[in-house]
Amino acid sequence: QVQLVESGGGLVQPGGSLRLSCAASGFTFSQYAMSWYRQAPGKERELVARIFRTGSSTYYADSVKGRFTISRDDTKNTMYLQMNSLKPEDTALYYCHAATGPIRYWGQGTQVTVSS
Repeated sequence: QVQLVESGGGLVQPGGSLRLSCAASGFTFSQYAMSWYRQAPGKERELVARIFRTGSSTYYADSVKGRFTISRDDTKNTMYLQMNSLKPEDTALYYCHAATGPIRYWGQGTQVTVSS
C-alpha cells in the first residue's frame, strides 16, 4: 500500500537547522510532484516547498526562500527538506505530499519546534 513516512523533526533553537526526510513506497515515486506542507496550531495548512518530476524545477513559499532547500532522490524514493536559519514561526507539523494528476497522497507528519 501507499506510504509516505516523514522523519527528522524535533526541537531546535532559533537559528538552527534540521533536515526532514520523506520515504515513499507503494507508488512510482519518480512520476509524482513532491511537496512539503506545514500546519501550525490554529492556522491553515500551507505549502512550504514543491519539487517537480525529475527535480527540474522547485517552488518555495516566500517565508522560507533562501533558508529551506527541497530535494529528491528518485533512486531512494525519498524527498528531503533542508531547513536552515530556523525561526520560531517555522514551528509546525510538517507533512509530505505526493501528487500526479488527480491522485494525492499525504504522510502523517513530523513535528518541528523552534524554541529557545
